[in-house]
Amino acid sequence: MTGFPLIRHAAPDAAVALRGGRPVSAGSFLAAVAALAERLPDREHVLNLCGDRLAFAIGLGAALSRGQVSLLPPNDMPATLRQLRHGYPGMTCLTDPGTRYPDIECIEVPAAYPTGGTSPPVPTFPAGQVAAIAFTSGSTGRPMPQVKTWGTLVRSVRGAGAALGIRALGPAGLVGTVPHQHMYGLESVILLSLQHGLVLQAGRPFYPADIAARLGDFDGRRILVTTPVHLRALLADGAAVPPLDFILCATAPLAPQLATDAEVRLSAPLHEIYGCSETGQLAVRRTRATAEWQCIDGIRLRRNSRGTWASGDFLDGETLLADVIELNAEDRFILHGRSADQVNIAGKRSSLAYLNHHLNSIDGVLDGVFFMPDENGAEGMTRLAAFAVAPGLTPEAVTARLRERIDPAFMPRPLRLVDSLPRNATGKIPREALVRLLDDPPSGK
Repeated sequence: MTGFPLIRHAAPDAAVALRGGRPVSAGSFLAAVAALAERLPDREHVLNLCGDRLAFAIGLGAALSRGQVSLLPPNDMPATLRQLRHGYPGMTCLTDPGTRYPDIECIEVPAAYPTGGTSPPVPTFPAGQVAAIAFTSGSTGRPMPQVKTWGTLVRSVRGAGAALGIRALGPAGLVGTVPHQHMYGLESVILLSLQHGLVLQAGRPFYPADIAARLGDFDGRRILVTTPVHLRALLADGAAVPPLDFILCATAPLAPQLATDAEVRLSAPLHEIYGCSETGQLAVRRTRATAEWQCIDGIRLRRNSRGTWASGDFLDGETLLADVIELNAEDRFILHGRSADQVNIAGKRSSLAYLNHHLNSIDGVLDGVFFMPDENGAEGMTRLAAFAVAPGLTPEAVTARLRERIDPAFMPRPLRLVDSLPRNATGKIPREALVRLLDDPPSGK
């Protein structure tokens, strides 16, 4: 059976990660993986809740070495952990030092890693070995488990790296702002680093000044893996960002103007990656240059009356995608938004992604979202609602500017100004959070 190595760095002394400003070599990383694997009890599942990216990667490698499956939940809320305890009894939990969770057997992954001695060989794992169970974000419903084999993950990440030209960047330093328990973070932060010889920043910066500081920890080439929300905040903050060589963005639609602004101000090409929890990474594009997506090598698409289906060398059969896609060829397409985002009002059609684009294009709107509530009213009439973060503007001013951009049928009623939107760590807004926000009484703005 075909196998794939845990890492693909050039030599034992090559840097795998940067932690606290100090490089961690491939040899030290592999020694830490082997040491942790010896400490793991004989369990089927490992809940990897390490916030430190290096500790998470060590935990992933240790679990693979023991033939154990890593559970990657969307959060560590008590309700989520209760569901996991019931669904995966006997699981072990990996945590950062000093972090414990009640009623779960926890093993701390140390903050210090071996630095001397002989480097263990790079372990290789079968392509068919189940490596992880990831969970959907819950933005459209109850989180659902997605089983991922090691071969599926590695082939996807290598294909995406080839499509993006990552090899040309050499051992660049990679800073990510997205959680690594999320599929995008797992693939494009952790595994992109391990499978392409990059140097992983162990910290997970959130605020613009922290992102700039962690990028500044690297002396050579730099890659930023981020989301539209984090990117918008970074540009709005005005923090001095060290020179970048590559920007990768995903998890939500990226406005072309934001992509252009990012490339101009950060002096680096920006690419988007398209995929979903069910399939992993499927396609890439340079947003400033084209609206068309190019599938990564080995991925093929086809359409029928039910929608668009994805298949490929590393996918298990065909998967029906939850997006409205216009095929230009079996490996090229235009994305028109999620199927669930399509709205039909008074016989007219649009998409929430299209409406969000125009709301966020208004000068003075820092963040905004349209929302389709459940049916209401005596005749089941449903009206779109919208929320916007727009200091210095009134609802009337935002509404007036929207009227210049969208059809009257899609004007939101109500449109409320709020201090912030309830986005999660990946920049998405769970539907239940918007329901609660709509039910809250207006603040008077």
